[in-house]
Amino acid sequence: MKQITLNKEFTVKGKGLHTGLEIEATFLPAPEGHGYKFQRTDLEGEPIVDALAENVVSTDRGTVIARGEARVGTIEHSMAALYGMGVDNCLIKVNAPEMPILDGSAAIYVEKIKEAGLVEQKADKDFYVVKSKIEVRDDTSGASISVLPDDDFSIDVMVAFNSPVLSNQYAVLESLGDFEKEISTSRTFVFVREIEQLVANNLIKGGDLDNALVIYDSPLDKMQLDRIADLMNVAHRDVAEFGYINDTALHAENEPARHKLLDVLGDLALIGRPLRGKVTAIRPGHKINTTFAKKIRKELKRQDLQAPVYNPNVAPLMDNMRIRELLPHRYPMLLVDKIIEMGDSHIVGVKNVTTNEPFFTGHFPQEPVMPGVLMVEAMAQTGGLLVLGSVDDPERYSTYFMKIDNVKFRQKVVPGDTLIFHVSFMTELRRGCAMMKGYAFVGEKIVCECEFMAQVVKNK
Repeated sequence: MKQITLNKEFTVKGKGLHTGLEIEATFLPAPEGHGYKFQRTDLEGEPIVDALAENVVSTDRGTVIARGEARVGTIEHSMAALYGMGVDNCLIKVNAPEMPILDGSAAIYVEKIKEAGLVEQKADKDFYVVKSKIEVRDDTSGASISVLPDDDFSIDVMVAFNSPVLSNQYAVLESLGDFEKEISTSRTFVFVREIEQLVANNLIKGGDLDNALVIYDSPLDKMQLDRIADLMNVAHRDVAEFGYINDTALHAENEPARHKLLDVLGDLALIGRPLRGKVTAIRPGHKINTTFAKKIRKELKRQDLQAPVYNPNVAPLMDNMRIRELLPHRYPMLLVDKIIEMGDSHIVGVKNVTTNEPFFTGHFPQEPVMPGVLMVEAMAQTGGLLVLGSVDDPERYSTYFMKIDNVKFRQKVVPGDTLIFHVSFMTELRRGCAMMKGYAFVGEKIVCECEFMAQVVKNK
């Protein structure tokens, strides 16, 4: 799967939910590996803030990111729209400290993304693949969010409020392909009993019945209701029964739960990479959502590249017989057993290290350790198969290595280990030459890495 950006820019205009300002935000295409970034065009120097979990500075009724004095709030709906529509790279220019609330959902963002169109880029999507359970809990509120390994991405959300109108609800997103239809139109919501306190905290200055579901679930007299209406600059109205006091009908019976799911998706986009796993959120909110995203970000910072997923039950793309057809190496120098994954710019190979390897006889008899130079050689052979994949009739070519740089050995490799090699192009193949980066893993740990230059030559 390739990274995606917008085909052309688009602009949305509207008021801010909390500031009440008239805001303009322009979404622009961005290069591979750019991710999501917000640029404050109203500030000197037009500073850019990366939309990453470590930049979150507030989660009070919305997600706010900042770098220095540059802040951008209420980003979750636009982030959910980009993530839900598969966009990996986008620059958002905004002329205010928050994004416009529009209709309180992600629907207008989605409509504009579809009108602009999408473009596939050359680089592969860089998934964060969940390999074991990750969980964050808040025992005080009863909120929790967790993710389990899965072949795809999905979210289950459960909400619970002490309210006769909105008590327990459940929402599901089985696939991002369902985001537009099932989730994107779900609007944010607020309880009437909360409004005075929110206004006192300098929030929801731009809230109204057109950009939020308003829930009346606690008795208030006419004077109180009129005072709240005046605070929000909306017309007075008589409310006789508990329920939603909007003029428009609910888009779905569980629209509030679906909106909470939308918020979870927008906050998870702060991981900076698409996620592959099954997410379950109970009583989610921006605080626990972003805490969860920060936990995954810490794992990403610990190790730049995730270890490839290796399932020995899946048939390889290339077995040993096919590798022997492509590489000239033979015993004892053929050091790749199979290829399990291959794209336009990367390849993943496997070497099972056994006690019968000939080099263990002398390296070392009492403490067998695989020589580092042979790990590099194994990565080079894996890279050679990647280079050969770029030519027609690969059996008629050989790959030679011209330079090796930045070699690092991090951990010894011993009999019984399974080496997983991930090799990718650092440059395009030009005149038969390319720079490549290789990593060797045992389990989740990098044991060796290096950079090398390869040349593909036609056999005489």
